[in-house]
Amino acid sequence: MSAFTSQERRTAIALSLVYTTRMMGLFLLLPVMSILGQDLEGATPLLIGLAVGIYGLCQALLQIPFGLLSDRFGRKPVILTGIAIFIIGSLVAATADSIVGIIVGRAIQGAAAISAVVMALAADLTRDSQRTKIMAVIGVSIGMSFILSIIIGPVLMTKFSLAGIFYCIAGLGVFSAALIVFAVPTPIKIQQDRNIAVVIKELPALFRNRDLLRLDIGILLLHLLITASFICIPLRLLELGVFSDVHWSVYLKAACGSLLILIPLVGLAERKWPVKWVMMASIAGLAAAEFALGLMNNHYWVIVASLVLFFGFLSVLESLLPSLVSRTAPAAARGSAMGIYSTSQFLGAFLGGVLGGWMVGELGLSMSLFILGLVCLLWLPVVWRMKEPIKLKNKRLMLNDEAAQTIKSADGLGRLTEQLLSVPGVKEVSLIPGDGSAYLKVDKHELNEQQLFTFSSQIGEPGQADR
Repeated sequence: MSAFTSQERRTAIALSLVYTTRMMGLFLLLPVMSILGQDLEGATPLLIGLAVGIYGLCQALLQIPFGLLSDRFGRKPVILTGIAIFIIGSLVAATADSIVGIIVGRAIQGAAAISAVVMALAADLTRDSQRTKIMAVIGVSIGMSFILSIIIGPVLMTKFSLAGIFYCIAGLGVFSAALIVFAVPTPIKIQQDRNIAVVIKELPALFRNRDLLRLDIGILLLHLLITASFICIPLRLLELGVFSDVHWSVYLKAACGSLLILIPLVGLAERKWPVKWVMMASIAGLAAAEFALGLMNNHYWVIVASLVLFFGFLSVLESLLPSLVSRTAPAAARGSAMGIYSTSQFLGAFLGGVLGGWMVGELGLSMSLFILGLVCLLWLPVVWRMKEPIKLKNKRLMLNDEAAQTIKSADGLGRLTEQLLSVPGVKEVSLIPGDGSAYLKVDKHELNEQQLFTFSSQIGEPGQADR
């Protein structure tokens, strides 16, 4: 974070904490809901799964609308409104004594769909040159929130009731609101950056992009697997004689062991191996983990080893998929592509909760886990058909008034596009009349930085080439 200004550093830290606390509202219940939910009035495995998954459905439906509202009314007011909704939902769930009340509370929690708005606020408060870094910092916080929740959730389960966990989640919401008010700077203006923002008219074309569609299916299946598996795994541990008060230690061992898979495979994907093959190896590893968890009469250390595989390979896929969407999305449509991706992610969490709950109730734990293993195998052909993405970097140039005026005509648009494409390493250019920006995809290994620097100083805003 040394290249950040003091404001950017403050923004990165505060928004990472906001994101971490918000995502813990989803993840904290994963390792405990299938156990504690059984004591609720009217509880069935299907309704317990719905209580876990309904959060994701509401997030999926409202993620893009919240982003559009923030463009009109401002980031902070929309984020604070979302956090208030989240706190209300947490309190509704905390005071409920039936599974229906929990479902209602979880639905209200999920209606606080502010993830995209938090990302947009981060973009408003950072320079173009630092935007990728701050998104990476926030991305790491999401992974951390998952690991922390899986370990902390069982600890809270031994100390508090389900109501107590929801009160803790409400407290995290209050903490998030305080960070937004007191720690996060207020942006001077809203940045209309197509690398962040969703543009509705771009969505139909993106749905027709087969490689993007395969990645969207991928993240949907991954979060279906995560949510459905955590309906089964806590019950599986109990069935094998592992008491709930030590579940946290099982997850901690698995999380630490998963680093032995995560670090080498992500490194190989970045340097040597085709990403497609790393993804297929990880999906096959997830299938092996699901099948191993489904075996009857497992030994304690077999379960731990299976969870190491599960955590490790899901972490690899969680790390690779967003970067693949960024590489595959057309220039100037990255924000819209990520909007569809996020919606698919939350929809997968919903489907996983409902499917996991139904399978446990109707088929039993072992068969449920075997079916999840088969889902992994069905995912493999989807990835097999995917083209190996070229490793291109997104760049955005803010045009000066003269250049912005030039691209309003077809001749000027074509001429400036050709000039940008003539720079070695620039592979794709999108110029949007009225947007005032040039969106580029560049090969950093081939890019002639000096030539692009010179050209950007001619067509860009003052100081553009230095950012």
